[in-house]
Order: sequence, then structure tokens, then C-alpha cells
Amino acid sequence: MRDPYTVLGVPRSAGEKDIKSAYRKLAKKYHPDQNPDDPSAHGKFAEATNAYDLLNDAEKRAQYDRGEIDADGNPKFAGFNPGGFGGTRGARPGAAGAGGFSAEDILKEFMSGFGGQQRGGPRGAAGGAQWDPFAGAAAGGGGRSLKGEDIVVNATVSLEEAHRGGSISVRMPSGKMLSVKLPEKLEEGQQVRLKGQGSPGMGEPGDALVTIRFEKSKQFRRDGADLRTDVPITLYEAVLGAKVRVPTLDGSVELNLPPGIDTGKALRLKGKGLYGDGDLYVNLKVILPPGGDADLEALARFMRDQKPYKVRD
Repeated sequence: MRDPYTVLGVPRSAGEKDIKSAYRKLAKKYHPDQNPDDPSAHGKFAEATNAYDLLNDAEKRAQYDRGEIDADGNPKFAGFNPGGFGGTRGARPGAAGAGGFSAEDILKEFMSGFGGQQRGGPRGAAGGAQWDPFAGAAAGGGGRSLKGEDIVVNATVSLEEAHRGGSISVRMPSGKMLSVKLPEKLEEGQQVRLKGQGSPGMGEPGDALVTIRFEKSKQFRRDGADLRTDVPITLYEAVLGAKVRVPTLDGSVELNLPPGIDTGKALRLKGKGLYGDGDLYVNLKVILPPGGDADLEALARFMRDQKPYKVRD
């Protein structure tokens, strides 16, 4: 990956707020859902996400700034000291022979940036024993290893699923189906991290970052936590009043319409919005009988001529 600061377009002195703002702009611009005809959008989105993950992690960012890891979060090659293998300094245990070195030595030298002590001396105040990539956590080095890359996966949920909560099934790039628990009061574009479900590495695998978006609803229009829906009614229901069924995220409810209801104003159902934090606004739409009606037309002419009224200025 390119330099994460370059990817996000921020200086090295950028604060957490600036980094988050820059990532949001790029995520909105390159999200595959917004660019279905651009095959490069997914790569740019993933690159921005990986850059943000690195810079948003204080420890990884510090390691990157010190040159200890690369932009992918992998340890940098620390270089060989010609006198470090055989000769006056002596060979390490397990070396290939006098003046030679084994794969173990190479890997240890490669990973020395993560140890408390490098070949050239202590890295800093941290001190501590040399980290051994072949030893577990019990060896005193924390058992760090080359972690696999994270992957970005997109998922969509209905408003009803987000409101209800629970879990959804998401297909990984490998074809594997995983159950993803939805966060409480899910927000558009929120990410869920599935630890260990990313690409394999030399040690632990990376994570899967599931970006969740709301699919377009056929019944509701979202305005923050508030919802709006249209309910068709007949002319006589508007004039005489009626009981009509109105859809909500928790199931339909019955609404009493008074005679002569003003269909120009939305009816508000308090607490029936998303997660119960907002309200549901019902817009009534009068639907005339199909194909026309002679009696209705006669009544309309009578009202126009004998009982006119204004609805516009």
C-alpha cells in the first residue's frame, strides 16, 4: 500500500479529527455501492480503509512514523550487519555454519524492529529481551507475528432488520457464509470487525471489515430517526372517516381517520420511527376510482358551481 498519509491526503502532523474527516470523504467518494460501474472503486475504498486503520491506531501509527513497519503494517527489513554472522561476533545458534546464517536468523533479523532490543543495542526505554518469532507468548516476547491483511466486505440490511437487531448472514470473498451481529442502533456505513476472518498471514490472519448500509425501502423514507410513509385512501374514506391499516417497523397498526380529514397534513405516530428514537409521519393520498365515475363527476360539477371552496391562494 502507498504511504497512508498520501492515501488520505493529510500531513504527518494531522490530528485524529482530520484523519477521520479525510477518510469519510474518500469512503463516500469511492464506496463501490456509489460507483457500480467503476471497477477500481473497491480497490481505492479498501486502500483508504487500510490507511485509516493504520493511522487510527496510535501504536501502529507511531511504529510507522519511526520506520518500524510499512504501510501494510508489516515489519520493515532491519538490514544485515556483515559482522553479525560468524567472524569476530560469532554465529547465532542454529546458523548454517561459519560465516553463514539460517532462515531463523533471517526472520529474527527481519523482525528485530519489534523486539525490545535490536542488533545495534536497545531500541529505547522499553528494554527487554529479544523477541523470538518462533516462541509463543510464554517466551516473554508477546508472540507477535506477521498478521494477514484485512479485507473489506459490503452488506446491506433492511430498515426492519436494523430496527429489530440480531444477526445477518454475510458471504465472504472466499464464499464462506458468516453470521454478523448487528450493532445496537446501527448507523449508515457503520463497520463491524470480524477478528481473524481476513486474509491468512505467517501468523494470525487479518480481520474482515463488514461495511453495512441500508437498502432502499419500498414503504418508508428515512429522515434521520424519523420515517415517512404514504397510505392510499378512497375519496369516501377521506370524507366520511374510516379505520385504515398503517405499516410500521414493528408491524402494521390501525389508525382512526376522522370525517373530513385534511390530507394536506401528515399524521404523526410518536415513537414509531427507527429504533423508537424518532416518529412515523403518515401522508394520506386520496385515490379516485379507476376509469372515472359519472355520479362522482356530477357531484363534482355541483360542488364547483354551487359550493365552491378555495385550497390555494
